[in-house]
Amino acid sequence: MSTYEIQTVETVSEAAREPLAALEGAFGFVPAAAGLMANSPALLNTFFSAFGHFRGGGTFGADERQVLLLSNAVANGCEWAVAFHTLEALADGVEPGVVEALRRGEVPADPRMAALSGLTRAFIGKRGRLDEADVAAFRGAGFTEEQVFEVITGVAISVMTNYTANLARPAMEAAVRPHAWTAGYSSGV
Repeated sequence: MSTYEIQTVETVSEAAREPLAALEGAFGFVPAAAGLMANSPALLNTFFSAFGHFRGGGTFGADERQVLLLSNAVANGCEWAVAFHTLEALADGVEPGVVEALRRGEVPADPRMAALSGLTRAFIGKRGRLDEADVAAFRGAGFTEEQVFEVITGVAISVMTNYTANLARPAMEAAVRPHAWTAGYSSGV
């Protein structure tokens, strides 16, 4: 368990209160990673702004965003984020079989989701040094050149939450606990 305090709307500094309150309103609870990031208003505000642009100004559908974020969480070995994004992916309409494949670190059967997950994992694994084949597979699944850059936004957002949760190892909220995950996990969602 962490020695870092998970901030709440009542305990957080004024500089981080607005984004934390907005996240609480969106999810019905303060996600642990957000509560931890709130210890640094710079981190929480950067995350909140980037996520707002990714969600509100991006071109990926809700299901595609969750495939991207869940792929990142698995690639980063972030137990908290895998559980959280499993909950969100299922709520956003990602097929349970796709979710389960991602949780196992496998390529989903759906070709479009496989290409999105593959590019996401390639960015992480290759530290951004993609091969032409990585981008060609993504584009071949119907994604655009601009969406390659949008994947970078998703990876950056995930780095903020995944690294925060990996550092602090927060307890899982009741809502995400049924989706607990550990590296090598291969059970149903």
